[in-house]
Amino acid sequence: MRRRRAFVARIEWNRAPIGASQHDERHDPVDIRIGMMNTGRELNFASDETAEAISAKVSDALSAGTTLTLTDAKGSTYLVPAASLAYIEIGSQDVRKVGFVA
Repeated sequence: MRRRRAFVARIEWNRAPIGASQHDERHDPVDIRIGMMNTGRELNFASDETAEAISAKVSDALSAGTTLTLTDAKGSTYLVPAASLAYIEIGSQDVRKVGFVA
């Protein structure tokens, strides 16, 4: 009696191992909220820069009295005069959780 050989197909996926990030060189975007004097609206966007880099840019612009230049995750550039800044809120880089909170 002849034995049949079992055909085994190997499928190799182009995925990162479990627990590894798909974007190793990039990090999660930071939410930024900028309030300006004499306006009722605020500027909200997400940036790919780290919170420390954004904080350094803000402090440099405030100390020099120049324009604060920030870029969002989509590539748009925001220019805000340092003299008109009322507040800046720099959010965390944590991944947002989806679902209901008990």
